[in-house]
Amino acid sequence: MKKEPKRFDIYKKPNKPRLYLKIVEYVATPFFVLFNKVHVKTDKAVKKLKGPFLVLSTHQSFIDFPQIVKGLFPRNTMWVITVEEFARGDWLMGGIGGIPKRKFTKDIVTAKHMLYALGKLKYPVTIFPEARFELAGINEQLDGAIGKFCKLANVPVVMCMMNGNFINSPQWSKHPYRRIRQEAHLSVLLTPEEMANMTVPEIQERIEKAFVKDEYKWQVENNIHVKCKQRADGLYRILYKCPVCGKEHMNSAGIHLWCEECGAKWEMDTLSRLNGVNTDKGFSHIPDWYRWEREEVKKEVYSGNYRFEDDVRVEDFYSPKVGYRNLGTVRMTHDENGFTFTGEIDGKPFNLNKPVSSMYSVHIEYDFLKRGDAIDIATEQTTYFMFLKTARNALTKLHFAVEELYNKLVRKIQYVTE
Repeated sequence: MKKEPKRFDIYKKPNKPRLYLKIVEYVATPFFVLFNKVHVKTDKAVKKLKGPFLVLSTHQSFIDFPQIVKGLFPRNTMWVITVEEFARGDWLMGGIGGIPKRKFTKDIVTAKHMLYALGKLKYPVTIFPEARFELAGINEQLDGAIGKFCKLANVPVVMCMMNGNFINSPQWSKHPYRRIRQEAHLSVLLTPEEMANMTVPEIQERIEKAFVKDEYKWQVENNIHVKCKQRADGLYRILYKCPVCGKEHMNSAGIHLWCEECGAKWEMDTLSRLNGVNTDKGFSHIPDWYRWEREEVKKEVYSGNYRFEDDVRVEDFYSPKVGYRNLGTVRMTHDENGFTFTGEIDGKPFNLNKPVSSMYSVHIEYDFLKRGDAIDIATEQTTYFMFLKTARNALTKLHFAVEELYNKLVRKIQYVTE
């Protein structure tokens, strides 16, 4: 019988970055910075830090990484990286000091690895607390435990705020690149001395305030024009609901966004503002439309009317060596019981439930690896990618629903619908 290969070992202790890969980072970074119109500012207080520290960064695109490398030079950092990125090679991701993390799980192994890197290896660690790329150029919900971790780590906390990365390559349409100015600013957000006199909720509040942003507002204020002829391609992925007729059948291409039900149409100008072509309804500011959709989902959730079902193709990220395994198709239901998957795989029952309390948000991928829209469901043993089979353009709504169900049932946030 053929021996079953080993699964990805998330419990393996991380290593300091390998010297040769550090050299590769230092050599490659100037080219990324030059060809992507990147400008990085690092405060003197950051440059004066001697020991290990924690970097909290916004997360918008791949260019985030070389910006941080440049901002910290000549210091280096270890990285908290989602497990599927190790598909690029364990030698590579582990070699740059990668610390694996399964998204939106409550395991403590990653936190232990981070404390090991900071305390034993004496190395800076960079984490992207939003745990996914921003969807609409505004900050997403953070893990409520990040403040607790910062106080426990007892090291300086550096904030890296990035602007322009999202506009250059938005999650809903990564290509073509818009070729605009991009900025990063690294500053000291918290010192151990400050945190010693602060409560965990106070630390959490300061961190959450530091992440507040609006890329589209920044674009207008800095008069940065996007002349790309495909600037609205894929915009329907986040602006999926029509504010004119209320149907969830939006589409976009070129510089236009429209509703396939009622025909309402908008044009995206070079400052990313939406102007009605045949309607005076809707939203000029993309984040306003995005927030309105969240409110619509919130109404469904709090009224008890929210429910989603579809068949999904299950792919299991087994290990960097094996890659993804296509397991088959099962039924997915999402409601107040969380995510429930039922069916048969290889003639055996497949039953998995991720209750609302286990996920404050969900990682979504538009056309993941060119194989379709997928959501990331992690267990203690593995990470599944669930590819929607028939539902069209449902990911952004699922993202809202996961967070609002958590707010309702776990955080007990009160909401009164009209």
